[in-house]
Order: sequence, then C-alpha cells, then structure tokens
Amino acid sequence: MAKRVSALTPSATLAITAKAKQLKAEGHDVIGLGAGEPDFNTPQHIIDAAVRSMNEGHTKYTPSGGLPALKDSIAEKFKNDQGIEYQPSEIIVCTGAKHALYTLFQVILDEGDEVIIPTPYWVSYPEQVKLAGGRPVYIEGLESNQFKISPEQLKQAVTEKTKAIIINSPSNPTGVMYTKEELAELGKVCLEHDILIVSDEIYEKLTYGGKKHVSIAQLSDKLKEQTIIINGVSKSHSMTGWRIGYAAGSEPIIKAMTSLASHSTSNPTSIAQYGAIAAYNGPAEPLEEMRQAFEHRLNTIYAQLSEIPGFTCVKPEGAFYLFPNAKAAAENCGFKDVDEYVKALLEEEKVAIVPGSGFGSPDNVRLSYATSLDLLEEAVERIRRFTEKHS
Repeated sequence: MAKRVSALTPSATLAITAKAKQLKAEGHDVIGLGAGEPDFNTPQHIIDAAVRSMNEGHTKYTPSGGLPALKDSIAEKFKNDQGIEYQPSEIIVCTGAKHALYTLFQVILDEGDEVIIPTPYWVSYPEQVKLAGGRPVYIEGLESNQFKISPEQLKQAVTEKTKAIIINSPSNPTGVMYTKEELAELGKVCLEHDILIVSDEIYEKLTYGGKKHVSIAQLSDKLKEQTIIINGVSKSHSMTGWRIGYAAGSEPIIKAMTSLASHSTSNPTSIAQYGAIAAYNGPAEPLEEMRQAFEHRLNTIYAQLSEIPGFTCVKPEGAFYLFPNAKAAAENCGFKDVDEYVKALLEEEKVAIVPGSGFGSPDNVRLSYATSLDLLEEAVERIRRFTEKHS
C-alpha cells in the first residue's frame, strides 16, 4: 500500500454510522444521529428535471468542468445571494463539494505546504491536505469564543510555508457562523500574508434565528481574488446522493482543477447536473420548508439536551448539528474519555452519536438533528437515562 493511504485516519462519522447499521441489521432499535444529510427527499421538480433529461437523451459525457447552463445558474446564484460576479471560466462543477475540495488541494499544494485548519473541523479537511502532500496546522477555536478563531491566533500560526486557510461557515460540526466583521478581520491577515482562503459554504442556506450567511469573498474585490468558494446542492436542496458541488475563484486555479478533473472523473454525472440546474432555477418553497423544520427541531432539542447533567452546548446558528461538550458527563459516569462514553451509549441505549475526537475536539460529541423530532426527543431521553444511570 502507498504510504499516503496507510497514513489516512478513518472517518469517525462513517465508522459510527456503520456500527449503527450493523446493530439495526441485528434487530436492535437504533437511533442514528450521525448522518450528515437532510432526511427530506429531493424536491420533486428536481427529480422531474433529471428524469426529463434522461428521456431527452442527456446521458452522455459533458465538459469536464460542468455544463455551461449549470455554470450560468451558479453564477446567477452568486450574483443574487452574495452580490458577487463570476465568469463561467471561474467556476468548476465537481462530483460533490468533497471532490471540489480534494481537487483544489491537489492543484494548490506542494510537498510541505501548510494549510491552517481551525478546530473543530470537518473530518476530511486534514486527510485531503495530507493526500496532497500538505501539512495541516491546527488553530483551536475555543468553546468560550463559540469555537471561532481570532485574528491574533491566525497571525501566530502563519509561517513562510503557509499556503491557505479553511473557513467553514456555517460550520460542520459546530453550526456556528462568522459575522461580517469577524470575517473582515481574518481577511486582513490573509491579505497581509498572501494566504489563499478556502471558504466552505455548503451550509449557507441552512441558517437560523434570523441570521444570514456572509461569504468572505463578498467583502472586497481583493478578498474575492484571494478566495476559492466551495459549495454545492447537497445540503441546501437535499441532494447528497446526486454528488454535485462546485468551486468558484481565480481562473488559473479553476483551469488547473478542470484539467485534473478531466483525468480523474471525466465529468460530473450528466443527469445530476440537469437536476442541479432545476434546483437553482426552481421554486424556493421546498428549501424554506426544510429550513424551518430544522430550526424547529434545533430549538426543541437544544433546550432538552442542555438539561442533561454534564452537557454544555453552544447554540448553533446554521447547518443541522449540535456539538455539546460532554466531558463532565463522561467523567461523572466513570468513563475515561468521551469516546468511551459514546461507545457505551451505542451499546446500551442504541443511540449513535459521533465522538468529537474525529473533529479535533475530544471533549465534544456531534448530534445531527436531520431526523424526525419524535426520534430526536427519544434519543435525548435515552442519553439522559444513560447518563443518570451511570452517574
């Protein structure tokens, strides 16, 4: 096996999901809160568009960088939502946002280049950086600061090898968002040190409490030039299995990504691209219904979870995850760490949550509220029962 593969860390989210599925297959009543995808089906108008595209014969290869019509729809979305303009040559459509990130790191990183990754982080960031020969450099987003990093922390982490920083807002796993002012301060440091900004905005449509997503690229022309935006339709339109994501940014970088994609995936699935066109050109009502359902679940479950002894939680502003600190609960229950607590919870109460160690925050756990409210409330009750039993 190649060294680069043997050094990979298995995905914590996939591991817990696999264990939960195994228990379900054995007949156990398992509640899985590990999945990172909406529990709603893809809106019907998107499905209809995909079926229509097949019937019309659009089942062949497409340009490696994506259909021109889809690039136009993405460009229009940026103009309407963020007030920024991208040309088709500054956009690449990929096989999911994860593939967009992977391809980006492959084209911008040389051996030893450093990428600053705030913790908690999405599990694939460090692995993708390492696969490209880069070195992850972690900055701790303190829970006391809503898991956000400060400009001072960023300055201290910068070296002559720093190539990029990843900003994920709204965040997976914490659900927190950076404000316009916070992004502007971080942006100053990036411009001062000529650091590329990888802005992962996949959860931009899922925000709560009246908060609105802000892209760092919309703050100034200079920041736009310095930023590569990663986004897609997976979370916003409940299209995780369709695998359509994209990157927008500097034309030379997008051109290099397109060249690499032409030798790796040929092109994103033609049918899924037609679905994505319908997603961006179709009605917004199904999206808003889903967002409102998530917000209702969040407000209900956050209050209940916060009452469990040993749990403290920063209230999310976006995405569909809760990321409570469970260190005190684990210690009170006699477990050596949160990982052990999570494992025992699954075995005894059949509730699958993801340990925060996979996100760089070993004192926390991640719970997805992308499932029915009834199941969420039952899961919280089981967690409460388990914690009180062992305390």
